[in-house]
Formats: sequence, structure tokens, C-alpha cells
Amino acid sequence: MGRPITLFTGQWADMPIAKLAPLTKEMGYDGLELACWGDHFDVRKALESDAYIQQHRDLLEKHGLQVFCLGNHLTGQAVCDLIDERHRAILPDHIWGDGDPEGVRRRAAEAMKDTARAARAFGVDVVSGFTGSSIWANVYFFPPTSPAIVERGFSDFAERWNPILDVFDEVGVRFGLEVHPSEIAYDIYTAERALDALGRRKAFGFNFDPSHLQWQQVDPVAFINRFPDRIYHVHMKDAATTLDGTSGILSSHLEFGDHRRGWDFRSIGHGDVDFNAIIRALNRIAYAGPLSVEWEDSGMDRVYGASESAHFCRDVDFPPSDVAFDAAFDSSAADTGPAGHSGSAPGGTPKGG
Repeated sequence: MGRPITLFTGQWADMPIAKLAPLTKEMGYDGLELACWGDHFDVRKALESDAYIQQHRDLLEKHGLQVFCLGNHLTGQAVCDLIDERHRAILPDHIWGDGDPEGVRRRAAEAMKDTARAARAFGVDVVSGFTGSSIWANVYFFPPTSPAIVERGFSDFAERWNPILDVFDEVGVRFGLEVHPSEIAYDIYTAERALDALGRRKAFGFNFDPSHLQWQQVDPVAFINRFPDRIYHVHMKDAATTLDGTSGILSSHLEFGDHRRGWDFRSIGHGDVDFNAIIRALNRIAYAGPLSVEWEDSGMDRVYGASESAHFCRDVDFPPSDVAFDAAFDSSAADTGPAGHSGSAPGGTPKGG
């Protein structure tokens, strides 16, 4: 029995959960990573009504689906970001409010605390998401960006997220940051610095997603090797670089799906990510959680792609070996057969006979 294969519902939020649940099962999944937007999981309703939680449980049970993780990326993004008009499109009215940036950040922080409480009420141990970043705009160091500016960014992150993580600790839920450009951590070095900023508290770890590392030319397996005890959840998503001498990895201000981009997301198995190596690394660190497909590919029908992705994950998720392949070369390890009797050589001749 392999790891559960789940579907992250964030890219399906246009579809009601009552319609998506049976489709998910039909596409070959074991469960869902429920996004906290659309009508897939409402944090406030979950805290207000036991009936709401029970209705979700009944729906999922009806279709044989499990939930191991809630995803609240959009709200988490607003906790540390420099708020602007882009955030209005991704935030609900009760978090946006009057749009005052500090008010938005504070309401988003309170909503993330409530997400931890709602996850516990729903029986889920992990929340995946984003943190936002006050210094992402400084990723290219011009005008000159001093070490003090960067340090203030990580200090701001710690100041805003430690109180959130206190609630995660109180309810026994962990937060997995999806390491991602535009977040406080987007590669291995910034992930280390984020952990250090928080005193490496256990409530904070990572939602491992290889696609965001791949196009930056960061080895996803190196990330797993660096943080073996902090991989709290796994996204299965692919990406491809399409550098042809006319574009670069900064994407040229071109939209996702534009063939001129230097990189783009791909349905699993259609990009550059080495998922075989990733499964080997996950086996090595004894990760036993779900493999959650975050399906994104502007050039492919999503039902076709998500169905293919479920089967791809099941095929690539091979179990680790419980024996060294060359153990059979050791004569002292020979099978003694039932009840301690000697085994037989080929042809039935007793060994040593």
C-alpha cells in the first residue's frame, strides 16, 4: 500500500465541492487537500458550526475520500506582504475590509490562527500555505539593498508568524510553508533563514513542492536532504524551463501559458522534475504522508491532466526496500526453511547433502 494520492483543490475552486468530490474519486484519487476558498472549506463556518464539519465529513465519506491537509495559501500571503491592488482579488471581504494595509495583514494573521483551530476541529494535522514577504520586492539588490533591510524582513516575518504558530502549537497542528518565489523562503538558503528567524520551532516546516525549485535551478532532492525533519506535506507538481536564448527565468512579464516564457508549470511527467529521485529521497527520510497533486498546466485539459497525474503518482510511488539487494550473496544469510529445517538447492537436493 503506497502513500495516499490526493488532489489540492485550489485550482478547482470554481467547481462546487459537491461536484468536485465525485469527480476526484473518478479521476483516481484517495482524498483531497481542501483549499480554504471557494466553497471547499470555510474556516469561519467550521468554527461556528459542528454541522458544517459533519456535512463535509459525510460528503467525503460518501465518495471514499480522505483529507490530510487544509491549504490556506491566499490568506497566508497577506500576513507579511506589502498589500496592494493584487491582494483585493484573492482575499475575501472580511479580510480585505477597508484595504488599509496593516489592517489587512492583521486580519489575515487572525484568520490563519483560526485556520489552525478549524483544522483541529476537522481532525487535520497539517495546514499548507504561504507566508507572504515584505522583502520579496528586494530580490534584486538594486537600488542597493543593505543586510539591515533583509534582516528587517525576516524579523517582520518572525514577529507576525510567531503568534500564529503559538496557536498552531496550542491545537497540535503544523504549518507547512510552500517554499515559493514571493514568500519569505523561496530556496534552500532562505528556508534555512526562515527557520532560524523562528528559533526553528517545530510548528513551522515545509510543504515540499519541487516545481518552484526546479525552474530556479535548485535541486529538489537537495531540499529534502537539507530538511528531512521539516517535510510536513508534499505537493506533486512539475515545471519545465523553455529557455531558447530569447527569454530567461524571470518570465519577461508574460502570463502563465505564454509559449514565450522561459519556464512554465507542466502536468506531472511532462516537465523536468525527476520524480523518481524525489520518491527515493522521501523514502530515505521515511515520509509517509500524502502525495498531493497541485495540478497546473495551461496547455492541457485539467480533467485529463489530473487523471493522468493520479496514475503517474501511483506508479512512481515505489516502496523502499527492506533488504539490501546483495544480502542474497551472503551464504550465512541463507533461508533455513520452515521449522528450522535446511532449505533445498535447486532440483530438490538438500544443501550440504
